[in-house]
Amino acid sequence: MLDRFLARLIDGLIVGIPAAILQFIFQAAVGYWAGLFIGGVITAVLALGYFGYLDSNRGQTVGKQVLKLKVVGPDGHSNPTMNESIKRNIWYAFGIVPCLGALAEIASIILIAVNINSDPRRQHWFDKFAGGTQVIKIG
Repeated sequence: MLDRFLARLIDGLIVGIPAAILQFIFQAAVGYWAGLFIGGVITAVLALGYFGYLDSNRGQTVGKQVLKLKVVGPDGHSNPTMNESIKRNIWYAFGIVPCLGALAEIASIILIAVNINSDPRRQHWFDKFAGGTQVIKIG
């Protein structure tokens, strides 16, 4: 589970740093609450685009590549489809709602960690929601 956490941390920095810069710019331009909402939308779009594109086209994000992990579709060997990848990462969209969205994201992270630890296939709820995607070690 540590390898998945570290991969997600690397990917979080790749998506989070540009998103934070854009959120800061929008907050300065349109005000705190409007900027917070716009920043949440931008972060969700960046995260879902990043994970959706890389997982569906390569089976790996940069973080997964560094830690030798791969996402596979429900068949157990091919890359997930864009739809499956978006579904397994949909919890990033919770951040669109200021404040409450952050709480929902934290709850999702806890749910994911608990599910990975307790599931024999190491799938979290969002993997199951996506039809049975799975993260596997490849090296």
